[in-house]
Parts: sequence; C-alpha cells; structure tokens
Amino acid sequence: MNTPLTPPELESRIADGVLVVDVRSPSEYAQGHVPGAVNLPLDSVRDLLPDLRETARRRGLAVVCASGARSRTACAQLERAGIEAAELAGGTAAWQAAGLPLALSDEADRRQVWAMDRQVRFAAGALVLTGLALGPRFPRARLLSAGIAAGLVYSGVSGTCGMAAVLAKLPHNRPRPGTLDTARAALHH
Repeated sequence: MNTPLTPPELESRIADGVLVVDVRSPSEYAQGHVPGAVNLPLDSVRDLLPDLRETARRRGLAVVCASGARSRTACAQLERAGIEAAELAGGTAAWQAAGLPLALSDEADRRQVWAMDRQVRFAAGALVLTGLALGPRFPRARLLSAGIAAGLVYSGVSGTCGMAAVLAKLPHNRPRPGTLDTARAALHH
C-alpha cells in the first residue's frame, strides 16, 4: 500500500535512510528538489522497476513531484508492480511551504525551461486564442477552443493532464543522455 506523507514525515524518513525519487522533468528538478532526491522522470519509472523494487526492499522509497499528481501516478505504477512506496502529499510545493529547504542542481545543469504547469497554461491559452482568432473566418476552428476547454475540465476532474503528458515528450523536457544511468546508480547506493 502506497502511503501519502506530510513534509515533516518525509523529512523523518529521509533521516532514517529512505530514498526520495523525484518524478518531475529534469528541468523542474534542476530548479529545486528535496535534498538528496534522485531524478527519475515519470515516463521512465517503468524502465527501472527492478532497481526500484530492490531499493524499496533495502531502504524504502518515497516519490515526489511538484504538487502530488505525478507522484500519485508513479506510486500507482509501483503498486501494480508490487513495490511499496510513499508519496509526498502536495509535492515539493508542500515541502517548501512547510519551510523545508530545496536543493538546486549545479548552475551548469539548470535549464531555462518553464515548469510543466506553466507550459500547459501557455499551450492551452495559445490554442484557445488561435481557435477564437480563426473562428470568424473558419467557424470550425472554434472546435479547437472547445476541445481545449473540455480537456482542461477533464484534467481538473480527473487529476490527470493529457497536455502535460504530450509536452513531456518534447526534447527540452526529456532527460539528458545518461540520466537513467545516474538514477540507476543512485538506486544502488
């Protein structure tokens, strides 16, 4: 059973040796993460299930993201694979709101990429405006705006975001070569 933790509970578990896995994009991770966390983007979790299973047995796992949505998804994947993990309720936002420090990656590792929620807001707004701007000349273009609005409503109700999943596939949101090797090595420490 995957358990949600408060920031103080996670801080205590870290002191006891639990490994924190941050499932955000590399650029989000670089801009601030729970100290000692290993970056393993959500879409790469399946690739390291055997390593995660071993680490969970040996020292325990906690999963974090920005707000908790991606960590819940990762924990559900882990649970289906029979791997026990805890999630940080509210993500790094809750960690920071609790007055706990965030670690930053080396300056050379920081990419100037917007956080995923900002990318989603920009893309959704741009597509809605495009549909509305083209609507007077091409009435069917308004369907684009309606489709984006429906997707945003579904995202709010379901707690998932299809647009974020698509944007995560863009090159600037993908892990650099060797990221999985670095994560794998950290899982074996």
